[in-house]
Amino acid sequence: MGLAAIVTWLITAMFGVRLLRLWLLHGGPRSQAAKVTRFPAALLFAHPMLAMSALSCWSAYLVTDRRVLAWLAFGALALTALLGFTMSTRWLGGGRHARGAGQRPPVLTILLHLLAGLTTFVLILLTRP
Repeated sequence: MGLAAIVTWLITAMFGVRLLRLWLLHGGPRSQAAKVTRFPAALLFAHPMLAMSALSCWSAYLVTDRRVLAWLAFGALALTALLGFTMSTRWLGGGRHARGAGQRPPVLTILLHLLAGLTTFVLILLTRP
């Protein structure tokens, strides 16, 4: 199951990169009109950085079988999920948050990213020691 988690992790990352690309093509930070509705830069960078750190820890755990790495991966993934949930609720729930007034969010891509991320989280939860 550990390798299956890595596969779903990479699928999640693929959809995440697509979301970032779409956001940047539609103006990225410049398209965020009001200061209140902007995604903080720390949130935008922390979500993928934590995800990559967690993936690195998980990969190292699979190679070395050191339990501390599995727990670090799980903790970082939990924080990643929390940040991702924050971004998705701001983007989908707030109407104009982080997108232009006429721009519709890529709901299918967001849902696929969330589903793949949830699958990864469950696999890690079931696999970790």
